Amino acid sequence: MRILLVEDDEKLNQSLAFQLEAEGFMTDSCRDGEEALYYIGEHIHDLILLDRMLPGLSGTQVLQRMREDGNQTPVILITALGTLDDKVTGLDLGADDYLVKPFAFEELMARIRCVTRRPRKLQLSEQLSLGNITYQTKEKLLTGPEKSCSVSGREGALLETFLRSPGQTLSRTVLLTKVWGMDSDVENGNLDNYIHFLRRRLKTVGSSVRIQTVRGIGYRLE
Repeated sequence: MRILLVEDDEKLNQSLAFQLEAEGFMTDSCRDGEEALYYIGEHIHDLILLDRMLPGLSGTQVLQRMREDGNQTPVILITALGTLDDKVTGLDLGADDYLVKPFAFEELMARIRCVTRRPRKLQLSEQLSLGNITYQTKEKLLTGPEKSCSVSGREGALLETFLRSPGQTLSRTVLLTKVWGMDSDVENGNLDNYIHFLRRRLKTVGSSVRIQTVRGIGYRLE
């Protein structure tokens, strides 16, 4: 699961990003509204933690623009503005939850679990299935008709990305960004290597599921 953290306070941003990654989340972070819109426009995140008071575009302006563009990624507003009117405004603009500073990290985790349990197009489950395979995201365990095998963290992130978009052709850019992050300078050859690793894993567990190459674009799991 990849989270976008939008928080202008540098220390809080770094602290939250560290704690989220320690919990196993892939985390991208930024500190202003314009940069947040750039990240959001890439459509690679499963959840957005959005500070309301940002330099430039405010968090509510960011939220309003993404909802107007049809982006329904879950959003938790994080802010020091905790009056009833503030909460109602944020929720009416399309926020899924509202967390007032200061807060304990344990409460943020509870809010994340609550939001991601709700039925959505991008519902986040710890077990993903397609055809004759099942993948346990937490244990990083791939199971097919013949056996099970563990996968590495990077292999698991790549497999999860495919399983959340079954039958869809995913561009190389989307895959690289989803798995390695937007700021990574990883080479294209690394993606090809991990596609090769995943194909071997699928063969090992005896699956009929295949990763198809779509020339000039990327790959598709089917």
